[in-house]
Amino acid sequence: MKDYYALLGVSPDATPAVIKASYRKKAFQYHPDRNPDPDAAHKFREVQEAYEALSDGDRRKAYDDSRRRSLIDDPLLSAKQIWENIIEKAKIS
Repeated sequence: MKDYYALLGVSPDATPAVIKASYRKKAFQYHPDRNPDPDAAHKFREVQEAYEALSDGDRRKAYDDSRRRSLIDDPLLSAKQIWENIIEKAKIS
C-alpha cells in the first residue's frame, strides 16, 4: 500500500487545506513539462493519485481504515514500506 501522506509530505492529521497546498507544490515540482527528470511523469501521477484519495472525505476515510488494518495485520511489511517512503523522501529533499 502506498503511503499517500508521505507522497504529499503531510501528516495523517493534515487539514484539507494543507493537503491541497502540498499537492500543488508537489504537482508543480514533478510536472513533466517543468521537470526534465525521466521519472517526473511517474512521480506526478503518484502525487495526483494521492491527492485524489486524500481530498475526498469518503475516499480518505476508506484509505485511513485500510492503512490502519494493514498496520495491524502485517506490521512488519507496513513498517518496511513506511521506512522506504522516508528514505525516498530524504533522497528527494
